[in-house]
Amino acid sequence: MDGDTQPPSGLFPEADDQTVEIDPSSTFLDLTSFQLHDLSSVDLSSSLTELDLTCNRLSSLDPRIAHLSNLKKLSLRQNLIDDAAVEPFSRWDSLSALQELVLRDNKLKKIPDSSIFKNLLVFDVSFNEITSLHGLSKVSNTLKELYVSKNEVTKIEEIDHLHQLQILELGSNRLRVMENMQNLTNLQELWLGRNRIKVVNLCGLKCIKKLSLQSNRLLSMKGFEECVALEELYLSHNGIAKMEGLSTLVNLRVLDVSSNKLTSVDDIQNLTCLEDLWLNDNQIESLEGVSEAAVGSREKLTTIYLENNPCFYWWSQVNRESIRSGPFLLSKVYPES
Repeated sequence: MDGDTQPPSGLFPEADDQTVEIDPSSTFLDLTSFQLHDLSSVDLSSSLTELDLTCNRLSSLDPRIAHLSNLKKLSLRQNLIDDAAVEPFSRWDSLSALQELVLRDNKLKKIPDSSIFKNLLVFDVSFNEITSLHGLSKVSNTLKELYVSKNEVTKIEEIDHLHQLQILELGSNRLRVMENMQNLTNLQELWLGRNRIKVVNLCGLKCIKKLSLQSNRLLSMKGFEECVALEELYLSHNGIAKMEGLSTLVNLRVLDVSSNKLTSVDDIQNLTCLEDLWLNDNQIESLEGVSEAAVGSREKLTTIYLENNPCFYWWSQVNRESIRSGPFLLSKVYPES
């Protein structure tokens, strides 16, 4: 869920000094990478339902956007929009039917006032300079996807009313505590990688299917036991020394515990749906316990990554001819019956 890089200048047309030709019958206007400084050269039809202004040089909002009463999706991703530029949103009543607002990769320092959007489903303010989630309390409770990654947020707050939320992305912030999520009973994806979290606290949530806590400060895997719907769990780049608390996660398909401090493979015998197991960059001494631990998933498990473990060095000396370039791939370490 990382941001995209800015395309090199010169690859796309400079439209500032020419009129952009638009099909008047179209309800979707895509001006991605036109390098526009403003929309003076663009005819904004009142019938538009989608307006994509990704990767331009806009520093303000054209007031004509306020009259696009049919607009459902608006993307201002990768522009030069700051807090002052989005302030008019709070007065643009005609845009109340907007369902998707993307302000990713701009110059925002706070959550913009989006209270006017009564049917908002997707709200993206990732890759800005936001330090607090203050303002989210005004976001419509219809919201299903919220993206606030790559900012400077220190606390999870003002999300209690978002009962319909299905995706919450708060990766690459300054969070230390998992909190205030108990009302997100429909949450299916939680992305908290690259923070400063030490302890797992899912606030009683049991329906999450995808969860990432990569690159945090975890020392233990305890805390996932009741999250029985989990299908994908990403815990790489922490300080975990023991695999535990996994036996109840019977729907798990992907488990990534690479780059930790594991010395053995444990507590996965019940994971009969497991397909991918990432164990690379740990301290696992022997392959003997891996076969026994993975016996419950032998029908589904296709991949185990073990590169940069002591056991991999031993195995590689014995099986030099079968080693592929790139990450080590060992399929079905248990003997075939």
